[in-house]
Amino acid sequence: MPFQIRQLGAADKTEAITLGREAFGFPVGPQHGDAQRRPWPPPGATEWGTFDGATLAAKAARHAYRSHFGGALVPTCGLAGVTVAAEYRGRGLLAPLLAQMLEHAHGEGDVISTLFASAPGIYRRFGFELIASQDTVEIASTVAAEVRPGTPLVRTRRATAADFDAVFEVYTQWASKQNGPLTRTGPCFPAVDLTEEFTGVTLAVGPDGQVLGYASWDRGSGDGADAVLNVVEILALAPEAYRALWRTLGSFSAVVGRIRLRTSGTDVARLFLPPRQWRTTSVNPYMLRVDDVAAAFSVREVPVRREIIFAVAGDGLGSMDGTYRLRPPGEADDDAPACSRIGAVGDAPPDAPVYTPGGLALAWSGVQSSANIRMAGGLSRGNAATDAVLDQALGGWAVHIRDDF
Repeated sequence: MPFQIRQLGAADKTEAITLGREAFGFPVGPQHGDAQRRPWPPPGATEWGTFDGATLAAKAARHAYRSHFGGALVPTCGLAGVTVAAEYRGRGLLAPLLAQMLEHAHGEGDVISTLFASAPGIYRRFGFELIASQDTVEIASTVAAEVRPGTPLVRTRRATAADFDAVFEVYTQWASKQNGPLTRTGPCFPAVDLTEEFTGVTLAVGPDGQVLGYASWDRGSGDGADAVLNVVEILALAPEAYRALWRTLGSFSAVVGRIRLRTSGTDVARLFLPPRQWRTTSVNPYMLRVDDVAAAFSVREVPVRREIIFAVAGDGLGSMDGTYRLRPPGEADDDAPACSRIGAVGDAPPDAPVYTPGGLALAWSGVQSSANIRMAGGLSRGNAATDAVLDQALGGWAVHIRDDF
């Protein structure tokens, strides 16, 4: 009997949760918020599975996201929970499952896909490439306590449930100036009670009462040199706010030896600390695939100075290959997108740059120059002039990744 791929429903909940638990080691029991008691699939998510008769052999989930890239809001398929049962590994189940899922996501309007990859090599076969990582770093709590004070006009206070909108506004202002963060809008991100999600959320507040930054944190257990204050997020819109937040976190130094922080990219928060005190303890690789090439370049309104013809070749899932025309903003007709597919790979001019799917992910996300993408084998042909135009239009921004609230 051939394998069958379909969207999972309520009747598949127990088997899907069990397979996810086998792969990722999710804890069991009510003290861990047993997954059987939660809504499934969660709001904004669809689950897909590959079946061998009645047996669930592989599964994956799509989360409906939008990401900030180049000042635009990019519809994003957030892949999660991708796993193949141990007895079915090595039998080629992942490619058709991902292909069908991404086809569905494209039909829903997604133009890129992203995921945290435990095994990046697997996903490179499908056109994904590493563009960032979510890192866990540690600093001594005494270092935060020693951060130079800012203006006394910025103070800190504990957030209440009524501060959700103000915290969200700080995040949105920060994220809109970055490449990569999710918008935290839509059904995947319901409003939460900040007082229940964390031990505390500390706000940095200006003289007019405006919230200028926040730090969400969990106290953990124990005290002394080995005790840890877990900071889920520290974001601010002004230097005085960063200083006030760091000093408040550092006030735990009498009872907590270390501050552990989740971060990514060239985090501005790091600039207020001595560089040697920022110690990375773990990384969580983040990968991206450009599913709809023309739409991805169009939605970003890439500010190229002249028309660019480029090609993509080697897509293992079969949807990206082709030759594309990218036009400067304002030159496209009202009814025509800024980027469009104009032919097969073989139709590209001899001097047109040709990207691999992974190479295109690096270029589109702006994390590597054309020269570096060539060194990695993700770009061939083209010329220095075209490289310079694309690098200026796409490059120069670090990618930042943040989890939800």
